[in-house]
Formats: sequence, structure tokens, C-alpha cells
Amino acid sequence: MTLYYRDDAVQVTSESIQAGGQVVALADVAYVWHARGATTLAVRGRVLGRGVLVLLLSLPPLVALVCVVSLAWAAQDRGNWKLALIILAGFAVAGLALTPFLELPLGWLDRSYERGNRVHELWVQHHGREVLLLRTPDALRFGQIYRAVQRAVEQQGDHR
Repeated sequence: MTLYYRDDAVQVTSESIQAGGQVVALADVAYVWHARGATTLAVRGRVLGRGVLVLLLSLPPLVALVCVVSLAWAAQDRGNWKLALIILAGFAVAGLALTPFLELPLGWLDRSYERGNRVHELWVQHHGREVLLLRTPDALRFGQIYRAVQRAVEQQGDHR
């Protein structure tokens, strides 16, 4: 028996698919496909959170940039070029010093995109019936499971 995928709720082997409390023998599977399910509140919340995170990441630097440019403009307008250059250099150094702190929120944003923005469903034709095996909003996990099921079904077909 070959194990293609396993997590807390799903197991795909060369003999069967176990998901959502159901066990489907691969020998009885005629067809496998995926579909887009209805959007859930969790998915909408993820998309909304992504927008808020982008706003929170982009707004403070823009406000700081406007403040620095206006301070530098006012300093050079009064003929104090040295102060204007010091303000601009200080802003550049502070920006570079704060850049590593963006790794955490940008990581959250990246993982948000990995998880996707829709619900995915895995269907199989089992004994002539269409059976929903899995419904998840996690695109990365769904892709791993779907590829594992495809490999298992292809291997099953090669052995027939």
C-alpha cells in the first residue's frame, strides 16, 4: 500500500480515499473532478482581512513620505539645504532599518494568498453515484489532496 497524502482529516492511499468520515475504495472510483463551492464567511473574512492588511502596510509609509517631503521642502524653501538633506537621509535610514519588521505581516499576506479566496470541492463517481468527498477553503491543502487522488487513481488504472 502506497500513502499519497495524509493529514488529520484526509488520507489517500493506493487502496482507498478516506475523507469526511467516508472511505471510498479506489477500485470503485470511475471519475474524479473538482468544483468551486459556495463562498463561506471564513473565505470572505480572509479576503477582507487581506485588504485591511494591505491598507495597514501601505498607509503609514505613505503618510511618513508626505511628512518627510513636506519637511524637506520647507527646509530647502528657507534656504537650509543641509537640514533638507539630513531629513531625507534620516528617512532613508529609518526606512531601511524598519524593513525587516515587515517580514511578519508580509508573511501573513503571502499565506492568505496561498489559502485562496474560494471554497474547493473534491467529487468522485463511486458505484455510479456522485459523492462529495471534501469541501475546504484552503487552496494549498486542496491542491495537495487533489493531486494525491489523481496520482492514486492513475496508478490504480495502470494496474488494471
